[in-house]
Amino acid sequence: MNLHETHLFREIHEQPAALERFLSTGLEPVRALAERLRKENIRHVFIAARGTSDNAGRYAQYLFGIQNRLLVSLATPSLFSIYQRPPDLHETLTLGISQSGQSPDLVAVLAEANRQGGLTAAITNHPESPMGAEAKIIIPLLAGKERSLAATKTYTTQLAALAALSALLSVSSQAALDELQQIPPAISAVLKYSDEIEEIAERYRYMQHCVVIGRGLNYATAFELSLKLKELTYTIAEPYSSADFLHGPFALVEPGFPVFLIAPQSVVLPELLHFLERLGERRGEVISISDVPDVFKHATRNLPLPVTLPEHLSPISAIVPGQLFAMFLANTRGIDVDHPRGLSKITETT
Repeated sequence: MNLHETHLFREIHEQPAALERFLSTGLEPVRALAERLRKENIRHVFIAARGTSDNAGRYAQYLFGIQNRLLVSLATPSLFSIYQRPPDLHETLTLGISQSGQSPDLVAVLAEANRQGGLTAAITNHPESPMGAEAKIIIPLLAGKERSLAATKTYTTQLAALAALSALLSVSSQAALDELQQIPPAISAVLKYSDEIEEIAERYRYMQHCVVIGRGLNYATAFELSLKLKELTYTIAEPYSSADFLHGPFALVEPGFPVFLIAPQSVVLPELLHFLERLGERRGEVISISDVPDVFKHATRNLPLPVTLPEHLSPISAIVPGQLFAMFLANTRGIDVDHPRGLSKITETT
């Protein structure tokens, strides 16, 4: 099949429209949830998610912590479904994030929170799902049916939903909401560089191992890009923060070793530039996702971010060059990008 006719190609390119739709018509349940959080003075968010949605949860940890000073934890679902030793979820928002809303262990987390009398909510593309049925407030993603096994448009709309909740919890909520309107055109700008990204991806046809580095808000992006490289291209791609990578794994770097670095304009940029210098000393091959000229100078190749977003929104656009790269690399290797081996669209874990 022609790559441009695949579900994955179409869904990556549908992201600006999906985000516009959510931001223009999907905010009412987000407003309702923000109001409940304020009314009940809830300061702890407990997130139940798996896979790509778990990476959205990592974004929420930094986003709500930095922007709203909320404490955010990621659930350990087996405490609920297997060990049956759940934590105390009173005075907590238990938030399920799932494309399908089908996984029994995630549903069990929300069910237990309801049993304890806590506040529950779900961010999902399928509000009629078992997770949606357990949630007191449902935030539909409105992304349209996602047919490719690799999640793309549902991931970026999940991030947008979290960013909208953060905005509505802020003191200057209207200004924060207005910032969200920058997201769809920023992603459209990335998509215009598809040909250049395809050309770069072809150079890595034989790559078998790599690491993906992020820091702060884009730590989540490192995890999501590494997942896309694993599931679409079968590459062993390990995610790290730049700080953790220096504590031992840095020994992996030798001349030509591929290091993907997510480094948009941010508070952590000086640390990442220093990290880049260290990689240069070891002659690692750096593929950057950035909008910063100083990063371009040190990187071997750059997957461009032509529009600079506020740091707290940058993960929503920063993943898109990685999605394109993984898709093009898989296609170069003759892999069916819509049906990676061993995967199914709905994964039900217990």
